[in-house]
Amino acid sequence: MKAIETRIRVRYGETDQMGIAFYANYLSWFEVGRTEFCRALSRPYRSWEEKGIILPAVESYVRYKHPLRYDDVAIIKTSVQEVKPYSVTFSYEVSLEESGRLAAEGWTRHAFCDPSGKLMKEPEPFYSWIKEQLE
Repeated sequence: MKAIETRIRVRYGETDQMGIAFYANYLSWFEVGRTEFCRALSRPYRSWEEKGIILPAVESYVRYKHPLRYDDVAIIKTSVQEVKPYSVTFSYEVSLEESGRLAAEGWTRHAFCDPSGKLMKEPEPFYSWIKEQLE
């Protein structure tokens, strides 16, 4: 499956005193990419929650390559890296739109859980749907 691209603009409040995007914001931007990934495939995240499926983050990784600054436009490329019976791993690349220069890359792993936090194993609907998208 190809990556879904989402554009964001770095807001002033997302920068530190040096005018560089604060490192923790990349995880929030990953969430934006993940949300738009599901929406682009006609399954907004909200619809999964309505069906009783939540996807809590259980692991994350970010490698910072080049700083983003206030008012930069960045492109978040989101794709599915791996699907297992209890989890899905999304991968991300954040690049500066103007030059295409890679700002950061990383991944997040999410468990398939019910609203009480109990792990759900396949064939719960999200697992089946995401596997179908990858084929």
